[in-house]
Amino acid sequence: MPRGITEPDSLGRFGPYGGMFVPETLMSPLQELASEYARIRRDAGFHRELNYYLRNFVGRPTPLYHAQRLSKEIGAKVYLKREDLCHTGAHKINNSMGQVLLARRMGKHRVIAETGAGQHGVATATVAAMFGLECVIYMGAVDMERQALNVSRMRRLGATVVPVTAGQQTLKEAISEAMRDWVTNVRTTHYILGSALGAHPYPMMVRDFQSVIGREARRQILAAERRLPTHIIACVGGGSNSIGIFYPFIKDTKVRLIGVEAGGEAIKPGRHAARFAGGHVGILQGTKTYVLQDADGQIQLTHSVSAGLDYAAVGPEHALLRDLKRAEYHHISDADAIRGVNTLCRLEGILPALESAHAVAYALKSKRQFKPRDIVIINLSGRGDKDVQQMEAWDAAHTQSGGKGA
Repeated sequence: MPRGITEPDSLGRFGPYGGMFVPETLMSPLQELASEYARIRRDAGFHRELNYYLRNFVGRPTPLYHAQRLSKEIGAKVYLKREDLCHTGAHKINNSMGQVLLARRMGKHRVIAETGAGQHGVATATVAAMFGLECVIYMGAVDMERQALNVSRMRRLGATVVPVTAGQQTLKEAISEAMRDWVTNVRTTHYILGSALGAHPYPMMVRDFQSVIGREARRQILAAERRLPTHIIACVGGGSNSIGIFYPFIKDTKVRLIGVEAGGEAIKPGRHAARFAGGHVGILQGTKTYVLQDADGQIQLTHSVSAGLDYAAVGPEHALLRDLKRAEYHHISDADAIRGVNTLCRLEGILPALESAHAVAYALKSKRQFKPRDIVIINLSGRGDKDVQQMEAWDAAHTQSGGKGA
């Protein structure tokens, strides 16, 4: 694995962020996991096995596609890293495949996961079916309704999908339920956390498994252009797809790394999920990072048209990258994300996930900053089949309310 300037210390701290802020009952399984991951991280046999499945099952390497009409619209040479072409339709399977192989080496015969947009749940259900493991997916009831297609896919793959009705009934609550399950069943169960957040070693481990995106993109852009990109843009929820493409470029300081959060309806409490725009440093679900919280430290409600970006905290490595001014973070509204979907559909014939559309929308809104010689890579983290009903509902609601729509 490449080593960047943000490698965590032995306690999993990325500078002041990260760590293991968990109940005592979780310390032992986390330490076991950290020890086992440290071993397989150096195991050439493990990586051969992982690369075999990434190539022959997941469909890697994914293409780096020169989007000619989008390039003309933006005024720079734009490439799309096509993670939407992975088996199951998103980058999530890179991490699920790595973690399921780790779980098998640890002798676990049951896996659990949380999911928001459903893509991580589908990826985990897929690899569990592939290896014959019992699989339980926790998903907020609100997310189950707006991502019904992925719920059906998970169940078809043999997973038990458990609706979570506590709190806001979205990703934060799903993670809490998965952690409760893991504490109860740790001897038989591995928790395949889906993003670069939570307690150590998850932020590092998920980043490592997702960094295949950036390693491929680096080789591909050098082959195509014989130079590195000037900009890399990716959406940021927990932050797995973005840290996956950023990490192999961190030392290349002339490459601007741009993360795009969910601006929702407005940067006001309960109406967005832009942690850097409206949050403060705090602790949530095992890690210290930027969190949307009130003056008393209570976690605020979040909102995004995209289920996968609708989370109150951001991965700790992103927080350090921002402090170091090595990456910059912006936010995009629901309306602009919908416009991003429609523009990519009509210019390139590609239907992106609502999450990925935030990155596309940022490039479109910021096109005046680009020069003709610039090379921009947008990480297209997933495809948008799962979001069609959500987008139709958004269009209908905004047409009825007299909005301009998309």
